[in-house]
Amino acid sequence: MIGQLNFPALWPYWPELLSGLWVTIQLTVLATVGGVSLGILGAALRSGKPSLVSRLWGGYVELIRNTPFVVQLFFIVFGLPNLGLKLTAGEAALLAMLINLGAYSTEIIRAGIQVTPKGQWEAGRVLGLTRLQTFMRVVLPPSLKRIYPALVSQCIIVMLGSSVVSQVSYEELTFAANLIQSRTFLSFEVYLVTTLIYLALSIVMRQLLLAAGRKWLGSAQA
Repeated sequence: MIGQLNFPALWPYWPELLSGLWVTIQLTVLATVGGVSLGILGAALRSGKPSLVSRLWGGYVELIRNTPFVVQLFFIVFGLPNLGLKLTAGEAALLAMLINLGAYSTEIIRAGIQVTPKGQWEAGRVLGLTRLQTFMRVVLPPSLKRIYPALVSQCIIVMLGSSVVSQVSYEELTFAANLIQSRTFLSFEVYLVTTLIYLALSIVMRQLLLAAGRKWLGSAQA
């Protein structure tokens, strides 16, 4: 069986795999930065006094958390044009990943904020800080430190979920793998190599995010 495998036949297609990998990396970086930023905003809204905006945000979170990512992607790709909003495959893929990570990270970050002692809010008020300044300087950093490993894991899950965007013909890593498989019919070899690339990407991404956490938050948890 091993002798029948033909990995050398994939060598001419490495440029396609590397191109798809680069697209996946770009998509992941933008989605991670944007999604976590959206999550911080959402967590701030959801952790404050109940309001119409916080309730609407809560509805968005529940909608995203209880529907499949592929359905969200298809709605953006095929549904929004009917409302007059036309997006390229890349824009739709990025928007879907942003919306998805934003919802999940909202709840993850909110969990960290909810266990913050009320004394920290009072300390900020005594120091003359506004509520926004207290949140950004006093409450948010330790809250992020508490939930950082979970947030890193969610970012990696979203990165791996980017493989779904190949269904809308966005030329990321899985799209490249499917294209190579259709040309070579070497299914086992192509998808084994692709799996190893995703595995390596996950490990590198985790280590980079944990290193960033240790530097900026003092978080050294794995």
